[in-house]
Amino acid sequence: MSNLVFYTNPMSRGRIIRWMLEEVGAPYETKILRWETGDAKAADYLAINPMGKVPAIVHDGVVVTECAAICAYLADVFPEAGLAPPAHSPLRGPYYRWLFFGAGPIEQAIGAKAVNFEPTAEQRGMLGFGCLEDVLNAVEGAVKGRDYLVGDGFTAADLYLASHLSWGMNFNTIEKRPAFEAYVARHLQRPAARRADAIDDALIAEAQSAS
Repeated sequence: MSNLVFYTNPMSRGRIIRWMLEEVGAPYETKILRWETGDAKAADYLAINPMGKVPAIVHDGVVVTECAAICAYLADVFPEAGLAPPAHSPLRGPYYRWLFFGAGPIEQAIGAKAVNFEPTAEQRGMLGFGCLEDVLNAVEGAVKGRDYLVGDGFTAADLYLASHLSWGMNFNTIEKRPAFEAYVARHLQRPAARRADAIDDALIAEAQSAS
């Protein structure tokens, strides 16, 4: 039994955490929760995440849910992977800024678009994300002409943002801007990203062949 257990479904945001785990390089156990059998709503999993959502991890008895929180946690407990600036580095501020910009404004703006909610000018003032155009313009300004969001190295913030942009452009919830495409293409070539995709794609194929 591994001291790091990963609860996921290969057709979910769990793919972000699969990539993060592959970057970290620590051994982990995967538990697949199947939508068709309601695994995520079963009592034993609700005891881990009362929301009944994936992904989640349990590490040495510590439960962590929410993708950005899991990324931040793994980067901190496995510092040898180099996925976060040192604790007292001035780069820690922009690292947190962009990691949680992904968890906040990007998630909210994309979710609003998915349910066909277009905020009025007045509503934009009440919403943390304002509107999708504002969010995408901010992201474009952060990645245009840059290899990394923070300093001169890859961090969990890059992983999280590249995952969102890739997913959104694939499913047409984020417009394909040249800066986004260049940024995503660069990071999806990382060996850990390729390993993670291969694992989850194989799980999807296996489930389809069994159905």
